[in-house]
Amino acid sequence: MRFFSKFFITFIAVLLLPILMVSAQNPPVNPGENLVTEGIPQIPASLAESVNRYTQFRAASLASWHPQRREMLISTRFADVPQIHLVKFPLGSRKQLTFFPERVGGGSFQPTEGNYFIFSKDTSGNEFNQNYRYDLATGEITLLTDGKSKNSRGVWSNKGDRTIYTSTRRTGKDNDFYIINPQNPQSDRLLTQVEGGGWGGIDWSPSDRQFLAQEYISANESYLWLIDTQSGEKKLITPKGGKEKVAYYGGVFSKDGKGLYVISDRDFEFSRLAYIDLATIQHTYLTSHIPWNVEDFDLSDDGKHIAFVTNEDGASVLHLLDTATGKEKPLPKLPVGNIYGVSWHRNNQDLGFTLVSSRTPADVYSLNIVTNKIERWTESETGGLNTENFPEAQLIRWQSFDNRTISGFLYRPPAKFTGKRPVIINIHGGPEAQSRPSFLGQSNYYLNELGVAILYPNVRGSSGYGKTFLQLDNGYKREDSVKDIGALLDWIATQPDLDKDRILVTGGSYGGYMSLAVATKYSDRIRASIDIVGISNFVTFLEKTEGYRRDLRRVEYGDERDPKMREFLLKISPVNNASRIQKPLFVIHGQNDPRVPLNEAEQIVATVKKNQVPVWYLMAKDEGHGFSKKKNIDFQFYATVMFIKEFL
Repeated sequence: MRFFSKFFITFIAVLLLPILMVSAQNPPVNPGENLVTEGIPQIPASLAESVNRYTQFRAASLASWHPQRREMLISTRFADVPQIHLVKFPLGSRKQLTFFPERVGGGSFQPTEGNYFIFSKDTSGNEFNQNYRYDLATGEITLLTDGKSKNSRGVWSNKGDRTIYTSTRRTGKDNDFYIINPQNPQSDRLLTQVEGGGWGGIDWSPSDRQFLAQEYISANESYLWLIDTQSGEKKLITPKGGKEKVAYYGGVFSKDGKGLYVISDRDFEFSRLAYIDLATIQHTYLTSHIPWNVEDFDLSDDGKHIAFVTNEDGASVLHLLDTATGKEKPLPKLPVGNIYGVSWHRNNQDLGFTLVSSRTPADVYSLNIVTNKIERWTESETGGLNTENFPEAQLIRWQSFDNRTISGFLYRPPAKFTGKRPVIINIHGGPEAQSRPSFLGQSNYYLNELGVAILYPNVRGSSGYGKTFLQLDNGYKREDSVKDIGALLDWIATQPDLDKDRILVTGGSYGGYMSLAVATKYSDRIRASIDIVGISNFVTFLEKTEGYRRDLRRVEYGDERDPKMREFLLKISPVNNASRIQKPLFVIHGQNDPRVPLNEAEQIVATVKKNQVPVWYLMAKDEGHGFSKKKNIDFQFYATVMFIKEFL
């Protein structure tokens, strides 16, 4: 009997050996020391392997042209986070220059010689950016700011000997202006004090005696000021107190210094390119014939051409304007997508920009306006996948509760998936942002491998559709945007290829609030929800968001110090309606989030757990308002795939 027992145990061990070896070789995915998880099952290595190619997408964006050579700085990621790279010619090698464990937020060459550049970075997503000088000859890096406050990267003088930047160092909440010679950090000094966290620098006058600054109040209200670069004296150039609130975006001095080119929605439903005469403050509008927002522009170094971008139903259109004649010049056709960061080289011929489309990740291009030749400077990797077969966005429209037309973009899965398809509704943040046709990155996995349709709505309050639409969710109208999603659920039910009984709602930041709000109002009509860095209680959010942005958010959401508004905000906050969330919830947040504090995630998780429904929680100790480190992004993706497979 003893012999039989030994024989049997040995026999079983031999049978199990291959299984044990495979198990040892393929342990579950370790979330890592900086990730805290609750309720998330172990993620098998096989899942990580099956989705691996969808985690290998890269992207690149233009940071700065070299002033003397046809070279550029770009931002892209080779390892864990984006860093600054140098590219010396189109499709040339990307030479990495910065090597930090934290992402580096762009860089700008010294504008006359280009022998150094300035870059900024924060710590673990806290957004308290510090500025640094990088000397190209030595690779030496020098800290230029105080190491503690929140700083903007700054704007170069035309002479290239100074920058003006904003910093919260005086009060922790006011964006004062400072001036510095980056080659002499000791020259740093306060230029002028301001009140509020919405101030930013824009441009220096041709003589370097004046500086253009913006005072941002809200998406519908901002003002332009001139600051004397010697004395710091401020002069308001766009008057306050009119019947209608006006927004100004960006600004560039004309080459004679007598005027400004700006973007403004003054006296118009959309934002137009305009010229402001500084002597009379008279506005001359240059794009009134275009019934869409102008969202970006740049003036060539010789002042002869303005490149500008319009947002036409979510797609970017590039334009070239002759400043002498006011007429547009024809340009070659670009792929349908989004164009960002238009920037002239000082040769006045090359226009650089970043372009992203449904089938190509963000990459850097240039257009020579003399030859009309387009050159691609970067070709970001796509994990070896053929993106030409990726689904493209379809513009859809539906009628909301008040008969207002709302629109969005629908990505349908490939034809190989038959029958009614489950749907992910992904709601943008902002709340003034806009979902636009773009490269979906990892989300392509849901389309191509799981057969899930993805719908990106632009509910009321989204930008891109005029300033009236932009204000339709302000203050006491907050929940009208949630009702737009209710109407979208009705629309989905009318589509023969979409499954109204398998819907998941998700979103980040304000979109996180929207996903929670939908989960409270329409819990019986969805399968699950995912809240990423979202607001769960408007009052605690407004009380605890960083001081430099608190008043800016009160303009949008309402002032919680007013008793009537406080009562309303508490009434609509998802955490106070959490008993209605009866479907699985996944909450994702960064510990160092300065915008939506971690408490917003903790309180909704604790409350919804009482409902006896599955609650998954993922928190990163080394992240802020969204994940930026690849290892954290990957784990979030693995867990999200599991969540979708299990509940959708």
